[in-house]
Amino acid sequence: MQLSTAPTVGRRRRGNPDSQGLLGVLSVCATLLQLCAGCPSECVCNSLEANCSGRSLVSVPALASLPEGTHTLFLANNRLSSLPVSVFANLSTLETLDLSNNYLDNLPSRLFRELSNLSDLSLRNNSLTILDRELFRGLTQLRRLDLSLNGLAAVPLGLLDELQGLTWLSLAGNRLHALERATFEPLVNLQHLELGMNPWECDCNLRDFKHWMEWLIYRGGYVDAVECTLPKDLRGRDIRGVPVEMFNYCLQLEDENGGGAGSTKGGSPPCFRGTATPSSEGAVVRTEAELPDCVKQRYRPVSVRRAIGTVVIAGVVCGIVCIMMVAAAAYGCIYASLMAKYQRELKKRQPLMGDAEAEADPEEKQISSVA
Repeated sequence: MQLSTAPTVGRRRRGNPDSQGLLGVLSVCATLLQLCAGCPSECVCNSLEANCSGRSLVSVPALASLPEGTHTLFLANNRLSSLPVSVFANLSTLETLDLSNNYLDNLPSRLFRELSNLSDLSLRNNSLTILDRELFRGLTQLRRLDLSLNGLAAVPLGLLDELQGLTWLSLAGNRLHALERATFEPLVNLQHLELGMNPWECDCNLRDFKHWMEWLIYRGGYVDAVECTLPKDLRGRDIRGVPVEMFNYCLQLEDENGGGAGSTKGGSPPCFRGTATPSSEGAVVRTEAELPDCVKQRYRPVSVRRAIGTVVIAGVVCGIVCIMMVAAAAYGCIYASLMAKYQRELKKRQPLMGDAEAEADPEEKQISSVA
């Protein structure tokens, strides 16, 4: 009995390491199979990132099979020309989405509505010519938006209303010639704005936006060069360096046309001079984005830099005038003291001159008698 039991125990002890190793291999294989099954065949995935770039895709792969918790999705450098409305459904964990270098020309309304955690969106170098005003609804966490190198001719009013947390925006390399100030006023946290390589027309339509840019720069923000294409006398000049006085004729046009350039588009009433601004007493406090368009357009701040320069120059001139007045007063006092001293000395000399004349009189009498 002892001889038969000893080998059996020995065999069981030798089998334990083999079974543990087999279980480890099976678990690794199961993990790999799970990762492979959770990633489209056109992409390369890991726990946080899915890279589908540079695959010459003409349609978006099945994103529903992406691993749960994916934070970054790259779809750049493909041949995508359109996107289905529900293509990004169930991707609420996505934080970065790159759709640059494609052929996208028309994006459906509220395409990104389920990407509530998206913070970085790139639509750079596509064929976008128009954007639906509801396109970015729901992107309350967006911090960076790249719309450069497209064919945009306008930015619709209301497009950026929900992007109050946006800090970086690029509209460079489009076909923009004018922008409305009210479109950008909701961007209260914006710090970086790129507007270069656009055919800007520096006329009355760009005046209010110029004031808004100056206010952004005054708050510490950055705006790149906005070079004028028209009119010819301003071609090549940065509108930020154009004096605000050159836009004074816009106010005359508004008065002549009953609101003209300053009136709101779409048939809304213009801002008349008799329009009363909301009273601060007993009124509900509202943000600038909630104010009526009339009140927004009536707020036209002058160039802050020019105002500061005017104050400095006025201070220097006043200082010079004060110095001149002090110098004149000092000169008057010195002159008066010198004249008083001269008068005193003159009075002292008068008695001496009288005695000399008295001594000279007898001699003159003798000479006259001899004669």
